[in-house]
Amino acid sequence: MVGDQAAGSGRFADNLVYFSRVLRRAGLKTGPAAAADAIAAVDAIGIGSREEFHAALSAVFVKRHEDQPVFDEAFELFWRPRDLVGKMIALMSPKAPAGRQREKQKAGSTRAGEALTAEQQGKPPKQEPQVEVDSRFTVSANEVFKHIDFAQMTAAELAQARQELKKLALPLDKVATRRFKTSHRPPIIDPRATMRHAMRSGGDLILPRFRQRKMTPPPLVILADISGSMNQYTRIFLQFVHALTEKRTRVHTFLFGTRLTNVTREMRRRDPDEAIALCSDAVRDWSGGTRIGSTLAEFNRLWSRRVLGQGAVVLLITDGLEREGVEELETEMDRLHRSCRRLIWLNPLLRFNGFEAKARGVKAMLPHVDEFRAVHNLQSLSDLASALSANMTNAADPRRYLDMRRGA
Repeated sequence: MVGDQAAGSGRFADNLVYFSRVLRRAGLKTGPAAAADAIAAVDAIGIGSREEFHAALSAVFVKRHEDQPVFDEAFELFWRPRDLVGKMIALMSPKAPAGRQREKQKAGSTRAGEALTAEQQGKPPKQEPQVEVDSRFTVSANEVFKHIDFAQMTAAELAQARQELKKLALPLDKVATRRFKTSHRPPIIDPRATMRHAMRSGGDLILPRFRQRKMTPPPLVILADISGSMNQYTRIFLQFVHALTEKRTRVHTFLFGTRLTNVTREMRRRDPDEAIALCSDAVRDWSGGTRIGSTLAEFNRLWSRRVLGQGAVVLLITDGLEREGVEELETEMDRLHRSCRRLIWLNPLLRFNGFEAKARGVKAMLPHVDEFRAVHNLQSLSDLASALSANMTNAADPRRYLDMRRGA
């Protein structure tokens, strides 16, 4: 990025406009005015160091704090230096340099890369002869997509699933609190408000005032398994948890494998990629083993009194494949069940039609949950969102599997 020409002339201005389009495709709120401001900013400071150029474009294009990681990754990809000599040496080198570790993917890199790839698409695809098919009695493509297993989705389908999760409508699940607020309808009379209103007329006119209990959404506590057996679903589940955190208040998130990690603060970041990246940095046992009993014991001992008040609902996301003894698991599941208003177990193994409660961990956990649901595709997540404020259905009743086990 060195040269004597002005930013508003030649190919450089076209590249700035092109970069603005990439940012808009990646999710930043940019437009023609921002591209014009970027050209004017570079004209004002001149084309100097890479750091100054980055700071000027960042001041123009970044309008929200959560957009900064995406902008940084897009900047690195779009304005990367073209070191041809270094690339040729690397290609001709007999072996890779020793001690070089694989760089960890940064937050926003996926969105920036997809936006840049989409902008670089050249010629339109070749027009193929169209074949008309009568599909009046078939299932729509959107309906089929909702039932695709997350583990079988391609990268493009997973990106589309993340967009669908953002649109997920969550009902307002509210419970009555001990506090009151003013109401214009009976039957609860507010004595203090009645007397205060009567004092305005000297007690000559006493009209009753009413009150009602305040309604507020209960706390939502999420305990998500991030062990190796859940690796195929972990990131899409975290996208769902991030959508819950954005749309509800008092959402507490804990991840566990062989130990428990509180990632509530990380999941409150506005950008989902940044939130998941911070969670990955905070967790030490990602895609490792599973100790459900000991992690639940840690949660019950350290966190249950802090987050399970006021009728909290607990979402337990795990396959139930406990690696150790189940005595502790059964005891801690019973304690957790007694501490919350509803305990909903989400298990991706329910995607199999012939699922039976044969594993020792599953047998120990089932008697202590209120609902037992599948969580492997968009339709199951949509059903869960609707069930957060609805009564338990027969399809989610864990007693079905217990009765099947007794019958067997």
